[in-house]
Amino acid sequence: MKTHEPPETLPGVQAGAVWSAPEVPALSEPALAATLRRRIERKTVPAGALGWLATLAEQLGLILGTSEPRLREPQLLVFAADHGIAARGVSAYPSDVTGQMVGNFLAGGAAVSVLARQHGIAQTVVDCGVRRDFAPAPGLVIRKLGPGTQDCSMGPAMTPAQCRQALANGAELLRTRPGNALLLGEMGIGNTSAASLLVARLGGIDLADVTGAGTGLDAAGIARKTAILREALAANAEAVEPLDALAALGGFEIATMVGSVLQAASERRVIVVDGFIASSAVLVASRVAPPVLQRCVFAHRSDERGHALLLRLLGVAPLLDLGLRVGEGSGAALAWPVLESACRILNEMASFESAGVSDRE
Repeated sequence: MKTHEPPETLPGVQAGAVWSAPEVPALSEPALAATLRRRIERKTVPAGALGWLATLAEQLGLILGTSEPRLREPQLLVFAADHGIAARGVSAYPSDVTGQMVGNFLAGGAAVSVLARQHGIAQTVVDCGVRRDFAPAPGLVIRKLGPGTQDCSMGPAMTPAQCRQALANGAELLRTRPGNALLLGEMGIGNTSAASLLVARLGGIDLADVTGAGTGLDAAGIARKTAILREALAANAEAVEPLDALAALGGFEIATMVGSVLQAASERRVIVVDGFIASSAVLVASRVAPPVLQRCVFAHRSDERGHALLLRLLGVAPLLDLGLRVGEGSGAALAWPVLESACRILNEMASFESAGVSDRE
């Protein structure tokens, strides 16, 4: 396996491509927070009755920097790529499914496509490194770094140059898109393996605790997958810093997603995080810039083993728990109406004063 090629000889890597992490300052605006809290407290409900909806409304206002937050032109990016480690049998499905599902997204037949259409969310599929080539199509962006990563059980999944290019691609995707909200989606046979590896390495969690069924492995399959992933950790034992671990253990789609997350955070966009794989990308991004987490709304707790542990590691609570293990961004799309409702409650619900309703004594 080639790991030291110069950048200009690598598929999809531009000679001289430069990426640096954008600045993501902490959200610290006490006056705005107090204004948002006061607005919520004066709504015509008993104190505390709005529960998490009030917490979410306040968070959205702080992210967007206004006491009257409004979500506009949400962008759902489905990052797709193949993984070399899939050849070791870590998935119940063959790698061909990645390319086939990209076609399904573009045709509007996938779960996330249905939900995005229902809620008026713009869906874009990003080919970050699928083994199959695609003709130009509406809703498709090609940022291919190669036909999938290398097998990380034998060495790094990608070179540092490829990882930097993926990060730069993700940032560029955000800079060229409107709106103030990013919904994260992904597709890639083998990418639960990459997510498990990243969480185990960066979170210091035993691999067995964060390795699950993925696309539907039985108990024997999970045991085999775990053993192969231990080989990957051993083969990349020196990759302990966040971006080094991302290059060694991640995937093209995860690295591109990390770039998009960091860029979205720097632009104060709301980041709606889907399941296990998307959360692993946010883990990497938050190790690069911890205030990223202030901009993230975690849509749901996936049924994929390890996601609950990862959410606890990040110190966050999800909006929904529907037992989903779909990926694609489907959980993010499902949670989207809750975010819209939180904004509407803040902006349109009457206060005790405006409605002429007596407050508690």
